[in-house]
Amino acid sequence: MAHNRGVAYMRPGVVEVQSIDFPKLALGDRKCNHGVILKIVSTNICGSDQHMVRGRTTAPAGIILGHEITGEVIEAGRDVEFIKVGDLVSVPFNIGCGRCRNCKEGATGICLNVNPSRPGAAYGYVDMGGWVGGQAEYVMVPYADFNLLKFPDKAQAMEKIRDLTCLSDILPTGYHGAVSAGVTTGSIVYVAGGGPVGLACAAASQLLGAACVIVGDLIPERLAQARSFGCETVDISKSAPLAEQVEQVVGVPEVDCAVDCVGFEARGHGAEAKREAPATVLNALMEITRAGGRLGIPGLYVTGDPGGIDENAKVGRLSVRIGLGWAKSHVFTTGQTPVMKYNRQLMQAILYNKIQIARAVNVTVMRLDEAPQGYKDFDRGAAKKFVLDPHGIVTRN
Repeated sequence: MAHNRGVAYMRPGVVEVQSIDFPKLALGDRKCNHGVILKIVSTNICGSDQHMVRGRTTAPAGIILGHEITGEVIEAGRDVEFIKVGDLVSVPFNIGCGRCRNCKEGATGICLNVNPSRPGAAYGYVDMGGWVGGQAEYVMVPYADFNLLKFPDKAQAMEKIRDLTCLSDILPTGYHGAVSAGVTTGSIVYVAGGGPVGLACAAASQLLGAACVIVGDLIPERLAQARSFGCETVDISKSAPLAEQVEQVVGVPEVDCAVDCVGFEARGHGAEAKREAPATVLNALMEITRAGGRLGIPGLYVTGDPGGIDENAKVGRLSVRIGLGWAKSHVFTTGQTPVMKYNRQLMQAILYNKIQIARAVNVTVMRLDEAPQGYKDFDRGAAKKFVLDPHGIVTRN
């Protein structure tokens, strides 16, 4: 029997690469004749994974991590019509059936049929349907004809694989944050968070025509990475209020659009930067976004956080100044990114050299066995997007 290995969450701060079952076209007793098995070409470490590894979710020990997957089809179920063995494909992190009301409306992040617990599913993520994660050598993907994005030219795709690996999550997520915030030609944009999603959002905002993109973070390396591709930056650990720092950049203490790429593990600003304050980003964005502006919120917020700073935070209840947002007629967009709404267009933007996302997020390739170290480095705030290469395909290319 063919072997398989995957990255397992063991306990807070600890992941291990373990031998795991080779995937079958099934989930438990449920047949997945509509699925395929992929040999994974690249699979990325995500900040959402890091929340689990820090022990900030209810993820069980032993869960196989990973929802950012690019791979080659090696087996297809009998009901798969259009995806073929040998195809190189990108896998949206959210799983859609393609049949329910939400999927038909394009809201694939809240599919009604792939998770018995609640709307929405993802690979290797807590409360997301039990689907095995893709930080592994092989993985099963259901509803293949609907979910998978086939790269039109395999050789061309491999030449740009470091960019295309970002299509499974962070580039569509950053783009969704920018689009839902109303970024367009000439916009002044503030992006909270200089991690991979924040950097992807900044690059996406440039693609959408923003005149000025300001990235806020407290880690110097991440701010330097943002500046490396033309962003302005503010250091939120400084004592100067965020609005003053924005004014120093653009001449006024407000922006047209703002995007929260931080989520529920946000820290305070200024003197409070060392302290966790989960509502800080949302409140700060309302303060600096102009009246009538929009806030995109792709940053993750959870309904269960064992490590929350208080009893309210532990159930996702935050002290958000909704009155301020109401007074300024702000529009808020939250929730999982519907990846398939954007990934084909973004693939074309990559293939035609309209965006260099691997450079923007500093894609760094490592072996599957190096995943534990990658998680440690990411947790320390490394200004890198760690991409796992289980079969040595990316590094050989």
